[in-house]
Amino acid sequence: MKKILVTGSLGYIGSILIPYLSENNLECVGYDTGFFKDCYLYAPKEQKTILKDMRDFTRNDLEDVDTVVHLAAISNDPLMSLPPEKFYDPVRRYTFKLAKLCKDMGIKFIFASSCSVYGRGDYQLLSEESGIYPQTPYSLNKVQIENDLRKISDEDFSPIILRFATAYGLSPCMRFDIVINMFIGMAFTTKKIVLNSDGKAWRPFIHIGDICKAIRYCIGYDNHSGKPLILNAGDTQENFQIIDIAKMIENEIPSCEITYLQNIRNLSPSKNLDLVTDRKVQDDVDTRTYKVSFKLIRTTLPGFQCDWSVQKGIRAMLEYFKELPLTKEQFDHINFYRLQKMEYLLKNGYLSEGLCWINKVGIKGEKDNNAKSLS
Repeated sequence: MKKILVTGSLGYIGSILIPYLSENNLECVGYDTGFFKDCYLYAPKEQKTILKDMRDFTRNDLEDVDTVVHLAAISNDPLMSLPPEKFYDPVRRYTFKLAKLCKDMGIKFIFASSCSVYGRGDYQLLSEESGIYPQTPYSLNKVQIENDLRKISDEDFSPIILRFATAYGLSPCMRFDIVINMFIGMAFTTKKIVLNSDGKAWRPFIHIGDICKAIRYCIGYDNHSGKPLILNAGDTQENFQIIDIAKMIENEIPSCEITYLQNIRNLSPSKNLDLVTDRKVQDDVDTRTYKVSFKLIRTTLPGFQCDWSVQKGIRAMLEYFKELPLTKEQFDHINFYRLQKMEYLLKNGYLSEGLCWINKVGIKGEKDNNAKSLS
């Protein structure tokens, strides 16, 4: 049986991926720093996890491992007033260190990149050969790591780079700071969908279940090309403008209405809108707009296709929120917003400015019971 190590295993994707791979007869172990190990909307399935900072990764952590799926990263920006390189440079360094170890040990390396590297397009479908114009430090970090992987690739080490479309869907380690999840949670709990921008930007979308499926197919695929295999991961039919996503959700919820952040600010200047504000949108215009082709992944990985449409995903999430039921208090909790959670940990002395735990054994020296239950 193959042994798979998943970094970032307690996060939004990782907490779904490991159970999914295990159900498909793959032995898995997780590796996670633990920033979000208490951020659960519902109980996660148990997984064997090494709770350890990625910067402390060693050769011993790769013992008997066949494949590394590298999800660990900083997933949002900007963070407080810190310069982006303060937290993205360490991500680049530890990813390169991990990839080098995998190369030395003959381990397959799968890297979770992002379609956001395309940044802005001319409304044509963008392929893996198209130019890239990263608009944010997060996207630039992905590009830098992709370039680093190219430099160390050869016939014995040819990583797979998956440029994922914008994720959505249910996870125990839920995120309400990504567009579809936010709109659905907002609509369900308030009967309103608040757009940060004019809604005209294009995005491709992929359900978290199809992210896991793409990774599983890549685990079973051998790349010996001497260079990274770059695949856009998603479905060409799932490119939408943000306003169209909002309208889909609006149609599923009686009495729901779409409004704009600037309108709310004008009516209620003192209202705290931090959780639903996208700091990357300026003057109501989102410069990140791109439509993506996903033809190559279908031809490269025979049998792979996405099982989820956005419409199907919206309805499934709404059904689950009814069962919970999801409350406004849960939707507004900072545990489900990566940026705000990280800022909370920083401001309250749990993390250093370098995003290291102040105390290795747990938050401010408290016994880390959660870590015990995960192993």
